[in-house]
Amino acid sequence: MKVYFDTLGCMKNFDDTDMAKGILGRSGHEIADTPEEADVIIVNTCGFIEAAKKESIDEVFRMSEYRKQGKKLLVSGCLAQRYAEDLYKEMDEADGFLGVNDYSKLPEILDSLEEKGRFAINDEYSKENDSMLTDDADRFIPEGTYSTYLRISEGCDRNCAYCIIPKIRGPYRSKSEESIIAEAARLAEHGCRELVVIAEDTGCYGIDLYGEPRLAELLKKLCGIDGIEWIRLMYCYEDHITDELIDVIANEDKMCKYIDIPLQHASDRILKSMRRKTTLASISAKLDKLRARIPDIAIRTTFITGFPGETDEDSAILEDFVEEQQFARVGVFTFSAEEGTEAFDMPDQIPEDVKEERRDAVMLKQLEISLRHNQDMIGKVYEVMIDEIDEDGSYIGRTRYDAPDIDNSVLFTSEDDHKPGDIVDVFIEEAYDYDLQGREVRHESAK
Repeated sequence: MKVYFDTLGCMKNFDDTDMAKGILGRSGHEIADTPEEADVIIVNTCGFIEAAKKESIDEVFRMSEYRKQGKKLLVSGCLAQRYAEDLYKEMDEADGFLGVNDYSKLPEILDSLEEKGRFAINDEYSKENDSMLTDDADRFIPEGTYSTYLRISEGCDRNCAYCIIPKIRGPYRSKSEESIIAEAARLAEHGCRELVVIAEDTGCYGIDLYGEPRLAELLKKLCGIDGIEWIRLMYCYEDHITDELIDVIANEDKMCKYIDIPLQHASDRILKSMRRKTTLASISAKLDKLRARIPDIAIRTTFITGFPGETDEDSAILEDFVEEQQFARVGVFTFSAEEGTEAFDMPDQIPEDVKEERRDAVMLKQLEISLRHNQDMIGKVYEVMIDEIDEDGSYIGRTRYDAPDIDNSVLFTSEDDHKPGDIVDVFIEEAYDYDLQGREVRHESAK
């Protein structure tokens, strides 16, 4: 059968899709590039917050139009993991539902799809169906891959009050160092130049396997792989950013001077209510240490506004913190009350309009900060990895300080012909809120 994947949600979902494609490829099925040429369409959904659930359901409805052409439609991922039985009963538009722990069953499911009829499975995590035990050779690597995600662990043990992920993906478990290195080397052999290291909790890597955090050691070994040029670190919580990890980011040329730290708030009262393990003082001290050791580091973070019980004073603390810290990149989300989480029925829920107003206030402040950061880059030269070629022949790319899909872009012109994945030096001429503009320069080292 030919199978088309339509993937929504976070980076981990896209990694799941690549693993599922590999499993199907090894079992004799083909991967389709478009839904039109597929026999089976699989929508890999997100079910993290309400907005993501709505987007996923809308996409399933959209893809269900292909069933009129005789194609089968399956729904996988976090939404199916959380609500498989409910979706089975209420969504006749799909032929089947499977959760995040069921991708290894896909060959069997597809081989018996005609006889099977409609179905719903969402097995809870167990050692028997652990996705971390999947052979790394299963991973599908699309032709032309120059930047991709490298997942080093699965699950989470933090149990933050607002988060459903531990119940969907299970407890924290690290992949072995050997399997990660082997996967990264195989990616490099296929032409990958940038690795974006991800997990639910990246800084915890190795604690369960080796009895201590081993992220710093892992990154050093990844830096030794020929062909890999940039390594970027995402989802690293403040309490596991060790001195050893900071030294690796500072000293290894392949490490982007970039780190994503999900902070979620700055008010100690709200952080405690969220069941976070940090305080405003510990966060500020860690940020100071990072910047003292790596002065040019770009720090990305995310915040939640409107958590139950958040007052105007708490919101003001967050705004002041954003102004004080001058983060390079910030994402802000309004609190979403999710069934099965501690925060779902907490008292003092905040009205939606207030959540949005507080979110907009933080983002407006960050817009001004981002513009100032970008203006400081005018007149300097930066390494840029090309992501796209525009219709007019110009290029769109990113600096080392920008993650794919979520951060700033650099639009530039060049007298040479390039392809996605090429790394060139670009002189920055103009700056906007979230974009830069410039031209390629030759024989000039990046700054």
